[in-house]
Amino acid sequence: MREAAPAPAPTRARRATIGDSEFDRDTAVTRRAPGVYDIDLSAGWTIISAVNGGYLLAVLGRALADALPHSDPFTISAHYLTASRPGPAVIRTDTVRTGRTLSTGQASLFQYDEAGTEVERIRVLASYGDLDTLPDDVRTTARPPLFPPMDQCFGPEDGPTPVSGSSAIADRLMLKLDPSTLGWALGAPSGKGEMRSWFGLADGRDADPLSLLLAVDALPPTAFEIGLKGWVPTVELTVHVRARPAPGPLRVSITTRNLAGGFLEEDAEIWDSADRLVAQSRQLARARLS
Repeated sequence: MREAAPAPAPTRARRATIGDSEFDRDTAVTRRAPGVYDIDLSAGWTIISAVNGGYLLAVLGRALADALPHSDPFTISAHYLTASRPGPAVIRTDTVRTGRTLSTGQASLFQYDEAGTEVERIRVLASYGDLDTLPDDVRTTARPPLFPPMDQCFGPEDGPTPVSGSSAIADRLMLKLDPSTLGWALGAPSGKGEMRSWFGLADGRDADPLSLLLAVDALPPTAFEIGLKGWVPTVELTVHVRARPAPGPLRVSITTRNLAGGFLEEDAEIWDSADRLVAQSRQLARARLS
């Protein structure tokens, strides 16, 4: 009788890498023709059945990175025209101008509605370059936001129950929110319109310029801390990518200073593990007041 083979040693889950992660697979586009791309929008990046705007921006950002001679988004502005849903979509890109250091293009994402009519969901205009060629000279008054250590912050998994309809994207993110911006989760919003969180992808993939487009729109809306509830759909979102992020978790800080006429702005800053401001954004969103 042979002795039983020893049990294999436990293995640590493999950390995903840039280019080989769920985010990369779910934002991958297939070139059908020059400037035309197909994608199946994943249901894994939805919030209350709507596809997250940052995920959509990363999808179009990836198509433009293929269509333009430069690969890194420097600035990208998106107008969200109709709500996208999981499933097939087509992206059409146009090159507006190419230069030595910057190239500019535009792109639109389309889906078919129930009647079989093609509907434009989102339109973007963007300028791309090479972040690795930028000079090191930095002159700034910006300072990293003050955060409690990650083990003193809280994520969706720490709540008693997940927010209804939000678990799809939450399962794909590493969010650890600053407790001082979590009053809304306890029924006592601060009224300050602030949201701060450590941020990463759940599979451990480090950030790159394309995932920064997701990060600016992945936190709970600041409207929650103002005392509002429900969906806060994005009308327009502009992102400036300032540097290629260093490996490690990001810190995302978002503020709203003005809610008026049923609309609010969200200003976001993203800082990397080297204390560099790697992305900034501003979006206009519609607030549900009742």
